[in-house]
Amino acid sequence: MSLADTVAEGPTTWMGDPAPFRIGSEAHKRLFCQMLLETHNPYKPAVIDWPKLTEEMRERLISLPIWDIAVQTEGKASMRVKAYAEMVASDPWLKKAVDMNAFEEGRHKHVLSNLVAAYGIQLEPEPQYVQPKDTEWAFMVTGFSECIDSFFAFGLFEFARRSKFFPDELVETFEPVMREECRHILFFVNWVAWWRRNMPFWRRPWFELKVMAVWIFLAMERVGMGQSVADGAKPQDNNFTVTGASAITTDDIDISELMDVCLQENDRRMAGYDPRLIRPMFMPRMVRLARRFMRPSKKPLPQAA
Repeated sequence: MSLADTVAEGPTTWMGDPAPFRIGSEAHKRLFCQMLLETHNPYKPAVIDWPKLTEEMRERLISLPIWDIAVQTEGKASMRVKAYAEMVASDPWLKKAVDMNAFEEGRHKHVLSNLVAAYGIQLEPEPQYVQPKDTEWAFMVTGFSECIDSFFAFGLFEFARRSKFFPDELVETFEPVMREECRHILFFVNWVAWWRRNMPFWRRPWFELKVMAVWIFLAMERVGMGQSVADGAKPQDNNFTVTGASAITTDDIDISELMDVCLQENDRRMAGYDPRLIRPMFMPRMVRLARRFMRPSKKPLPQAA
């Protein structure tokens, strides 16, 4: 029995109150908070019956250089989001939604921890997770980082499914987690838009500088990760998109093909939610721009079943 079979699946579509609203209004805040709360899937990591793998598949899973980073990423994310929930405790709607976000990040960590235990994957001791000094900065780093990582994870996850890189049973087990990542980044970008409209005017220049600094930080972080992978060094970063991509993609898929799958999956996963909610657009726009200067895929994409 997979994770998706343990409880009724969370909804794949969601529409809020059809009444019109403006971005930054109380109705906007309620809409994106309700989206996160009402689409929650109450599965329990402890009841997951991990599928049996052939020895070849198990070795393929164990060889992925992502597990330490993946577990630590979710541990940091849960702590940072929880810290922000305490910061906004005076706002009941926002507090409840951010608490749910933090809970689901922590649950992702439990899912990954159970997976590595089930398949005998050895992890290094986890570092101590330190409370952030700048809570808003940490929340924004987590949110924007997830916008980057989830965009590519959607494509890698779908490519792994279509190409049978992993068996269907194992891929299906992670489907609820992928849905949660979609919900998280949808919630986050709407929070950014709402908070930008509601903060005191004297804070806005500093906030915009902080947003720019977060993007620069994340860009430098991923350049460093890419160099580590190229040099064959063990990555010490808090994201696993680059290492996952380098492990799952092979000569059977080129970068343009992967980008196309990422774009398709991002559009598909976002399509089910209230169209009035703001979508994460930075990565899709950057990838579409890059694709204009790249050759078409060498062969047709593997098609969805």
